[in-house]
Amino acid sequence: MDFLQLQNKRFLIFGVANKKSIACQVAVMLLGEGAFVDLVVRDAAVAEKVQPLFPQQTIYTCNVENDAEIVKLRTGIEQSEYAAERYDGLLHSIAFADYAEGIKPFHETPKKAFLQAFDISCFSLLSICRELSGLLNKNASIVTVSISTTRMASENYGFMAPIKAALDSSLAFLTKSFSKFSEIRFNAVAPGLLKTSASAGIPGYADSYLFAEQVIPRKRAIQTEEAAATAVFLLSPRSSGIAAQKIIVDAGMEINYFDKNIINGAVH
Repeated sequence: MDFLQLQNKRFLIFGVANKKSIACQVAVMLLGEGAFVDLVVRDAAVAEKVQPLFPQQTIYTCNVENDAEIVKLRTGIEQSEYAAERYDGLLHSIAFADYAEGIKPFHETPKKAFLQAFDISCFSLLSICRELSGLLNKNASIVTVSISTTRMASENYGFMAPIKAALDSSLAFLTKSFSKFSEIRFNAVAPGLLKTSASAGIPGYADSYLFAEQVIPRKRAIQTEEAAATAVFLLSPRSSGIAAQKIIVDAGMEINYFDKNIINGAVH
């Protein structure tokens, strides 16, 4: 039974980096549901690593910092053998922050690093969807990847939370803007702390991850597959009534910060 109604649907997935990434798991799940999937990665080096994971899938390259490459991506898709078939959904799983100078207090954030992170992690959603809008079905679903909270001033996450907050806000404006000519909707899956290759590069992340495991009521951290499954649902026609929303996937972490065992461990 095709409950999610994904069979023979077409999707464009941005951000597969390796088998641990959310984008990779989303692609695997979509293929398992009988959907067709095309992938977009940053450059040829990443494509070479990803191709063995998806030997049958078309892989495009696109550095979203470069507008010309986004245009080139559109042209490449338009010239493909499936050019006549539009995409039913798009996953934007792209984020980058340069912590080369280490984690600094927020007010000391380097302007260049902040603007680059904003361009890649937030504005790229706008640029991609603007350029590729003609390749999307009129009721397509666009899903991005956010974080469970942008109000928790986590020091080791640096300046990315405010950027993700801007990404969250853009969902409403994009949904409204695209409603002028379509029923395309924009949503976000917002997981808690995940064990991914990208997170491994964040200073102090491992300690935060272990703390999260204690705060989560079930005492197990969120798995990448859980976040990916939510993204797949949001990409599916079954979520057609959900628009401009951020779906938090944190296994209840936000309700349990005052767990008595955690309090006892902190104050005694």
